[in-house]
Amino acid sequence: MIGTNSRNRRRRNIQKIAFSILGATAALNLLVLVGFLLFIAVQGVSAITVSFLTEMPRNAMTEGGILPTILGTVYLSLGAILVAFPIGVGTAIYLNEFAKDGFWVRMIRQGVVNLAGVPSVVYGLFGLAFFVIIMKMGVSILAGALTLAAFILPLVIGSAEEALRAVPKNMRLASLALGATRWQTIYRVVLPPALPSMLTGLILGISRAAGETAPIMFTAAVFSTAKLPTSIFDEVMAMPYHIYVLATAGTNIEQTRHLQYGTALLLLMIVVCLNLIAILLRNKLQKKYKATS
Repeated sequence: MIGTNSRNRRRRNIQKIAFSILGATAALNLLVLVGFLLFIAVQGVSAITVSFLTEMPRNAMTEGGILPTILGTVYLSLGAILVAFPIGVGTAIYLNEFAKDGFWVRMIRQGVVNLAGVPSVVYGLFGLAFFVIIMKMGVSILAGALTLAAFILPLVIGSAEEALRAVPKNMRLASLALGATRWQTIYRVVLPPALPSMLTGLILGISRAAGETAPIMFTAAVFSTAKLPTSIFDEVMAMPYHIYVLATAGTNIEQTRHLQYGTALLLLMIVVCLNLIAILLRNKLQKKYKATS
């Protein structure tokens, strides 16, 4: 009896130590995140004014605003999502609902996993070679958006396939037993409950697309432009590349330091807003499905 109590106390002590370590790790991560955000906010908040948001850059980008970079980032991010999301969801539906498990399906899944680990600069070089040169799109919004779409596509496919796997198989069998076709089952029974989870991949894709520099510096982004884009074949300024230029290649790096932090702060705010929109849409779809199920 004494030995049993001793073992139980030892187990409880080990559990307390393990939970304490996990809690300390989580707190440390939170502190680092909060510290990073506070540092960017304190350094960049002075630069964010109405003129900073609505004017064109002037005097070698040491004055004026960053309106072209804001529009360029939004265009590229939304363009990438509009291309990657339907293709990614369609691929996930085929792999999970139609394709028979075998060598080629396993190879496709392994290829998707491998593509998710390819460095972003490789996607930039691919976009330069294929979209810009071979497809003759030039340095443009379209080339940049397609390159970003290829970059986030593995993430979208993976999250969409996991969402489809989470739908119980009994729901499919019941639909088929009631006389529905396979496509009707997928469209009306499987996709509605899976779509909210698919939007998680969309949220992550938006964040990655908006913050990437390497895929767009070869395909869409330019150092400076005197006009706003009017076509998908126009080149654009983008916020990640703008920060890189001001911090490394500018002629007045110290003079533009507050603009660098201001642009970084605004980029974070845009990413948060895009994520918030996707999260609200996901929650709305979840409530709608629960109400109808």
